[in-house]
Amino acid sequence: MLETTDDSLLGGRVRLLQPAKGHRAGTDAVLLAAAAPVSPGDVVADVGAATGAVGLMVAARGTAQIVFIERDPALAALCRKNADLNNVNAHVAVADLLNRASWVAEGVSPESVDIVVTNPPFLEEGRARISPHERRAAAHALPEGGLEAWLRACIALLKPKGRLVLIHRADRMADCLAALGKGLGGVELRFVHPSADQPAIRVLISALKGSRAPLAILPPVILNGESGHFTLQAEALHRGDATLV
Repeated sequence: MLETTDDSLLGGRVRLLQPAKGHRAGTDAVLLAAAAPVSPGDVVADVGAATGAVGLMVAARGTAQIVFIERDPALAALCRKNADLNNVNAHVAVADLLNRASWVAEGVSPESVDIVVTNPPFLEEGRARISPHERRAAAHALPEGGLEAWLRACIALLKPKGRLVLIHRADRMADCLAALGKGLGGVELRFVHPSADQPAIRVLISALKGSRAPLAILPPVILNGESGHFTLQAEALHRGDATLV
């Protein structure tokens, strides 16, 4: 049984049980949820959901229908419990995104969702040192070439004109854009900097399936001010009082 902690997000609007060790939800999850332009009735897929932090924060903003896709059965069970704790009527699919048959078998059809939000594992085998901790490695690493396969599977989930929103390391932006291929347009990039005088550490990427609109670079997010504390924008995002849409 996983040892868990009982945490809160968005100033207490979301309650989250998550493993005490290994990958835990933080600023990346907050930013990703804040970047999703959700309308009432949208079907939103939180892909690689872990314990459901991103999807639950999206659900806290309105009446979207949430689908969680998570391959680790223990994390998926926590995700289901978190949905219940937050009164979110969600579908939790215990499935491997890279194996289409597994998510179809769990009741998730291609071209069935309006928005996909995802925080793909940042590392790939053969390109980085992988943690010996099995659950941490699964959360942080993909097989070689896995980023392209991950994003193409996300695109397959989207309805025509559906939107993909993802967060990744800023130094993998080119790989992300290459993986999106020609099937998406209207790409929007928003860089995340730890402070105004430091290079970006994350990039938020949003794109529309089937669009031919040009690429746009949006204003950056600066996390910390000169004092070392959150900027007003970062504070508002973490409290759930602001979004990035």
